[in-house]
Amino acid sequence: MFVDRVTLSLSAGKGGNGVIAWRREKFIPKGGPAGGDGGKGGSIYLITDPQVHSLEDYRNRRIIKAQNGMPGAGNDCKGKNGEDLYLKIPLGTLVKDAQTGQVLSDFTQEGQTWKICAGGIGGKGNSRFKSSTHQAPFFCTEGKPGESCEVGMPNAGKSTLISKLAHIHVKIAPYPFTTLRPNLGIVEFDDFSRILIADIPGIIEKASENRGLGFEFLKHIERTSVLVFLIELAPFEERDPYEEFLMLRRELSAYDAQLLEKPYLVVLNKIDKEGAQELADHFKKCYGQENIFEISALEGTGLDPIKEALQQLHHSSLHGI
Repeated sequence: MFVDRVTLSLSAGKGGNGVIAWRREKFIPKGGPAGGDGGKGGSIYLITDPQVHSLEDYRNRRIIKAQNGMPGAGNDCKGKNGEDLYLKIPLGTLVKDAQTGQVLSDFTQEGQTWKICAGGIGGKGNSRFKSSTHQAPFFCTEGKPGESCEVGMPNAGKSTLISKLAHIHVKIAPYPFTTLRPNLGIVEFDDFSRILIADIPGIIEKASENRGLGFEFLKHIERTSVLVFLIELAPFEERDPYEEFLMLRRELSAYDAQLLEKPYLVVLNKIDKEGAQELADHFKKCYGQENIFEISALEGTGLDPIKEALQQLHHSSLHGI
C-alpha cells in the first residue's frame, strides 16, 4: 500500500505560562519578584527526505501537535522550550490550504525545509514587570497559542470518475494530501463485454526519477492496455492544463518510451466550473480535437462517449488493430 494524499490538521505548541514567585533569601527581608518566563512552544516543520516515497506514515495520523512550552519557575528560571517537530515528506509534495485551495509550498528540492506552524511565545513572569514605581508586581502573563492549520492536496477527480463509470463506491474527498491504493472497478457495456479500470495515484514531475511515489505507480501503468489522461480544469489556480498534460507525457516517456505507444484518451474534468470552458478551448487549440472529452465526473455528464471510446480502444488493442 502507498499513500499519495492526506489531509493533516497541524497545531504548533502553546507557549508556557509565566509565573508569580518571590525571592526568599536570608537577610533580604523585602525579597522581590522572581517569577520566570514560560518556554516557547514547539514549531512544526515540513522537510523533504529522499528516503520517503509516500505519505503512508500519516495515513492514520491526521492530527499532529507539537510539544507545549513549560511554565516558568521561581528564581527567574525560564521554562523549557517545547521540542520542534519535523515531518518528513516525499520530494514533489505540493501543500495546499485545505479550506481555500491556496498553494502554500511546493517541495522540489532534497532537504527543503519550511516552518508551517510557529510555536507560541512563552508568557512573562512577574519579575519582568518590576520597575522603580512598581517593585512588587503581583501578575504574570499566559503563553500564546501556537499556530494551527489544515493542509492537503487537491485531486483531479479520478476517484469520482471511476466511481461513476464502474458504479462502485471509492473513498473521495474534495482536497485530500484520499487515494490510498489503486482503485479497481469493472465497466460493463451493452454487449455484456467488460473491462477492468484502475485509478492510479497522480503523477508528479520527475516521477520517472523516482520522486514522489516514483516507480511505485509507474509500474502499474505498464500493465494497462489503454491510458486515460484525466486533466483537471482549475480556473482559479495558476496552472496550465495543457502543460500538465505535456508533463505527464514526458514522465511516461522518461520511464518507458513504449508507454506512449499505448492507445489513450484525454479527459478534461470539472467542465462545470466557472471559467473551465475557456481552459478547455485553450487545451484543444494547443492539442487538437482528437480523443478529447469534456466531462464533469461529479455531475456525471459526458461519460457515455468515454465508455464508447474505451470499448473501441480496448477491442482494438486486443486484436492488434
